[in-house]
Amino acid sequence: MPYVDGFVLAVPRQNIEAYQAMARHAGAIWMEHGALSFVECIADDTPYGELTSFPRAVQAKDDEVVVFSWITYESREQRDAVNAKVMADPRLKDSMKDMPFDGKRMIYGGFQSFLEL
Repeated sequence: MPYVDGFVLAVPRQNIEAYQAMARHAGAIWMEHGALSFVECIADDTPYGELTSFPRAVQAKDDEVVVFSWITYESREQRDAVNAKVMADPRLKDSMKDMPFDGKRMIYGGFQSFLEL
């Protein structure tokens, strides 16, 4: 079963096209270096919860939309190797200079799959 890196972040609505372009560029690099899949989703039904919710988790503002994304790998070891290559890739470094979202509010982490139906 795949190893998964998951991400949740808030993107200003005015920057959605720039974010999508950045994601396409980054996704191609991740896939080239060995990721199994690279998925980006824009929130369509994420109500603001009283205690917890996707918008609360990333402190989304009224003019922002939540993005949920994930990258899959064969294993944690492969993820670590792929990410090392990606982070050293100059094509990615150049595109990280002017991010279309606030990276300080991004939530991310690695997950070991245990069930797939």
